[in-house]
Amino acid sequence: MKIHLKKYLDVKLILLLTGFYALFNIVYVAKAAYMHHYFPRMPEFPWRDFLLYNILVDWVVVVTYMTLIAINTKKLLNKNYSWVKIISIHTLFSILIGLIIRMIFDIFGILAGHIDPSEYELQESFHRFVAVMELNFLIYFAMIFIIYTYYYLKQVKEAEKRHSLLETQLVNTRMKMLSSQLQPHFLFNTLNSISVLADLDAGKAKDTIADLSDFLREILYSSDENEISLGKELKTLEYYLNILNIRFSDHLKITKVIDEELLNKKVPALILQPIIENSIKHGYSYGHTDLEVHISVQQEGDHLQIKVENNGEPIRLSEVELQKKGVGLANIKDRLNNLYGSDFFFKIRNKENNVGVETIVCIPLK
Repeated sequence: MKIHLKKYLDVKLILLLTGFYALFNIVYVAKAAYMHHYFPRMPEFPWRDFLLYNILVDWVVVVTYMTLIAINTKKLLNKNYSWVKIISIHTLFSILIGLIIRMIFDIFGILAGHIDPSEYELQESFHRFVAVMELNFLIYFAMIFIIYTYYYLKQVKEAEKRHSLLETQLVNTRMKMLSSQLQPHFLFNTLNSISVLADLDAGKAKDTIADLSDFLREILYSSDENEISLGKELKTLEYYLNILNIRFSDHLKITKVIDEELLNKKVPALILQPIIENSIKHGYSYGHTDLEVHISVQQEGDHLQIKVENNGEPIRLSEVELQKKGVGLANIKDRLNNLYGSDFFFKIRNKENNVGVETIVCIPLK
């Protein structure tokens, strides 16, 4: 129950509604004082009873009711109902609040001795409700406007914050990948492979130089979009895989199964390379000198699933420890969280019977 309230109850919003209705009551009291002073023929009424009966009780009832409405409004926003349905629901609630206030005032009046139970008439009470029905309607929808404006502005600020975080994370991803690839061992091994190829196969050496150049260029100068098409992501990945095939020669076999109908779907930029690099880095060991890596991209319901598997060394670390050691893995999880909220799946785990490791990413289809 506490978790439920914490999720839907926004204290700042309730204070805003409380302040708005308090301001309305101040204006109402000022109007009553003005009318009483300048129109002495108006019937006398005791100010104490007026402030207690017409103002305080009304304020408590309305604020309590609008707190419940604010909670339910957030639920309505999460359910993505149509505007017709939302307006219909709030119209019904606006009528209901008038009936509730009228009923509470009648009960309070009877208990306080202002109304004689023997003389109480339900029809007369209903007439009083109808007399102020349009005012209740306007006050209710004024407060609903405040609620929706509050949540809209809050969502805009959160979206701007997420966008800023994503831009920072994308830059960090590029820098981490570039730093990783520019480490001496990577460049040395790649350049050494090119040097060997220059004597054996000049054409393949040129191709490897082109792949290295294109791969580094994609990391540095590609667009700052947080999501790109799967086809573009695979094109960048191909440069990296070509270099790996040259470096590891017959000791690395990479296979791919890609659903071509998904090539235009959006995926996070630069998500595949660090996953594959991690798979290769942790897959090789003294007992696993020949490594097979399989990449698959398939549709699973309304999600796109990326799976990278190897037949190498099982992981001994926890997922948290692995993400700290893995190149860019923690950054990937943070980006997925900012892009998709809770609507994603990211897992690194040993395969059945410890015959390798698989990394799985599931994201909504776009």
